Amino acid sequence: MWYQKQLTLRARTRGFHLITDEIEQQLPELKQIEIGLAHLFIQHTSASLTINENADPTVRSDMEAHFNHSVPERASYYRHTYEGDDDMPAHIKASLLGNSLTLPISHGRLALGTWQGIYLGEHRDHGGTRRIIVTLQGT
Repeated sequence: MWYQKQLTLRARTRGFHLITDEIEQQLPELKQIEIGLAHLFIQHTSASLTINENADPTVRSDMEAHFNHSVPERASYYRHTYEGDDDMPAHIKASLLGNSLTLPISHGRLALGTWQGIYLGEHRDHGGTRRIIVTLQGT
């Protein structure tokens, strides 16, 4: 079975956000798959997807602090500046972290580890809603 749909994530503030539950709630089709794969692709160049710690929120704030330190705003060598100080750093962060994830599906659920969750990296101050294309494959 192959299945594809577009999910819309609500707008969030800048930072790293756990979105595992929001994704699973929009994918009742997962329950039909005993074994398979879920591919998630975010359709934006200033936001990213990654997997990390799902229990301690300080991991998410530390991730934001680290990336803001590593990819600062207003670097003198940025030329792409007409969309705001946060725009070029957002593109760099999105490229570093990535725009897609492939996750195993087992017994109708995403087979994440005990302490793993799906993160949305929102790298803009006002990014708005975000779209994710999900492709499911399995039996």
